[in-house]
Amino acid sequence: MDDQDKTQHPLNVTPDSGGRPDKQEIPDQTSRDISPDENERLAHFIELLTDDNEGTRWKAAESLGRIGDPVAVEPLIDTLWDDDSRVRLKAAWALGQIGDQRALRPLQRLYRMENEGAREIIAEALDEIKRRMSLQ
Repeated sequence: MDDQDKTQHPLNVTPDSGGRPDKQEIPDQTSRDISPDENERLAHFIELLTDDNEGTRWKAAESLGRIGDPVAVEPLIDTLWDDDSRVRLKAAWALGQIGDQRALRPLQRLYRMENEGAREIIAEALDEIKRRMSLQ
């Protein structure tokens, strides 16, 4: 199996063994030049990923996926381990929308841990990241 074949299956990478912090860190800077208002909005949604209400966390993950700023990748990766499966899957979707390769290993780890229905969503996120990487 060549390297290209290995990247086609979501289970081709060993899980990362690092632990995740309980609280999200809010970035000081974004990866691109954006206005202070946009930066504040991004930081607001990142902060909401740790809200007590799962609906709020879900909406924050969706908003971050729609914004698409790579600064949200690490906080969204942390959210992959949320207690609520809907929040985990929305974080996976958001990571696919952003398309940053830092999410590959955590998504592959989550893929192995979730049920078949959830795996489909995670596999779509992985495919989207790989597609975006191939365009670079």
